[in-house]
Amino acid sequence: MVWATGAALAAVLFFTIVLLGVVVVNAAAVFWPEAVGLVTFEDGSRVLGVRLDSAVNPDTGVRTVRFKTGNRELDPARLDFHWYEADQIREIAYPEDVFVLERLENGNFYGFLEAVRAPNLDLPETGDSGEGFRWALAAARAKQAARIVPLTDQLSSLSDRLQSVRHAVLRAEYEKKRVLAGAPAGATARLDARLADLAEQEHELKAQSDALVVEQQGQEAELGQNAAVFRTGSGATVEIPLVEIVRHYRPNAMGFGQKVAHYFSKVGELLTENPRESNTEGGLFPAIFGTVMLVFLMAVSCFPLGVLAGIYLGEYAKEGPLVRTVRIAVNNLAGIPSIVYGIFGLGFFVYGIGGLIDLWFFPERTANNMPTFGTGGILWASLTLGLLTVPVVIVSTEEALRTIPRGLREGSYALGATRFQTLVRVLLPMASPGMMTGFILAMARAAGEVAPLMITGVVKLAPDLPVDGAFPYFHPDRKFMHLGFHIYDIGFQSPNVEASKPMVYVTTMLLLVIVLSMSSLAIWLRSRMRRQFHSRTI
Repeated sequence: MVWATGAALAAVLFFTIVLLGVVVVNAAAVFWPEAVGLVTFEDGSRVLGVRLDSAVNPDTGVRTVRFKTGNRELDPARLDFHWYEADQIREIAYPEDVFVLERLENGNFYGFLEAVRAPNLDLPETGDSGEGFRWALAAARAKQAARIVPLTDQLSSLSDRLQSVRHAVLRAEYEKKRVLAGAPAGATARLDARLADLAEQEHELKAQSDALVVEQQGQEAELGQNAAVFRTGSGATVEIPLVEIVRHYRPNAMGFGQKVAHYFSKVGELLTENPRESNTEGGLFPAIFGTVMLVFLMAVSCFPLGVLAGIYLGEYAKEGPLVRTVRIAVNNLAGIPSIVYGIFGLGFFVYGIGGLIDLWFFPERTANNMPTFGTGGILWASLTLGLLTVPVVIVSTEEALRTIPRGLREGSYALGATRFQTLVRVLLPMASPGMMTGFILAMARAAGEVAPLMITGVVKLAPDLPVDGAFPYFHPDRKFMHLGFHIYDIGFQSPNVEASKPMVYVTTMLLLVIVLSMSSLAIWLRSRMRRQFHSRTI
């Protein structure tokens, strides 16, 4: 029996290490700059691309090679990857002057720099086209930061003010509807004056916003005239606006140190920036923040409730049919599919409690079918996951209290301590490691759950975080992003699965790292509690 248990644990550990190794290797390969080859075919045609893998067609026996060719906008099928017959490839060269461009749209671009056209930029004279391209790109970004970004910030501020005015209009209109026919005329007149004042404010804000939009479009059009001209492997010439270029590098000319710097630059972007290209490129900061905050709110909601319920069942409830039924129900709740909890959270928290909150505090928005709390948000998703994991905490708390020798209780009572004093000073400190075990299991399960979140608040893209610098600083009604849902979205809902596959591995690795980090911290706290309270005396 011992041998079988050890073999099973060894097998689980082996497959876990293999899984982590596959994920880490594939995730690390995403950021490393791969060499770009110039592929020449037997018919004389050429294409630029990164060689990935090869396979043999079982039907024809022909070996094919897959390349990431980029330049999606130039391909009729808008594909980033292509298969070519190995027999048709005459030569693969790796010229050092090949550029790789990461762009805001259409993925990577592979090409040779031909010229830089910057009629609106003040650039120094240089004979090196590569140096001129870097100067032009830096100047375009500086101009964008100096002219377009402030306009974008002003438009965002005006949008917030306009939204506030529109909410005030809804409140005034709702109050006006509630005024009875026999009410004094002054009340209606006051509301009419208020609505007229709000309408004037709304008109002024719209005029300012429209003027800023026109100015912003003019600045963007002027800056968009500055572009770099590239030649593709097939010889076609493409003009790419400088403002669309996020990053550029020449992988065939990079040394090891430059590749390492590029790698860590990509890692920094992943951890601090917002996603782009339908979540297949860019960073994952909103998803990372949403995942950590969701687990934190879940822990705050489920751990105290689970501990209190476990204490009551283990120390205060009298044994009987009712208590046994409750224990059976708690054990059964731990095995219910998570999607059932999601449906319950949608009906009870979102439509039930959230609908009541809107009805009591936001009646004007409810009357116009504009729910605030009566729709999915991070608060309801956290409470739903809290209900999903609270049975685990209840069972672990009750079992931890049962493992404490009864002599410690009797000794405490003999010294004159009350039941509550015994619980607080003796039992809970000694049971805390077992309670932390339940918390670790609950946290690990909640971090990877996706099904309940899909109907209680998670979305594909949510650049506005639940916590920001605007009053009241914490916005529990906001939608949020989650790493688990991000994996599902880009892995199974993306229109370009091959292009999104690298990001799937990266997101999976991040989710594993977050779960392991938070679980490791909880395990460290449990070990510290165990050392501190293991030999605690009365």
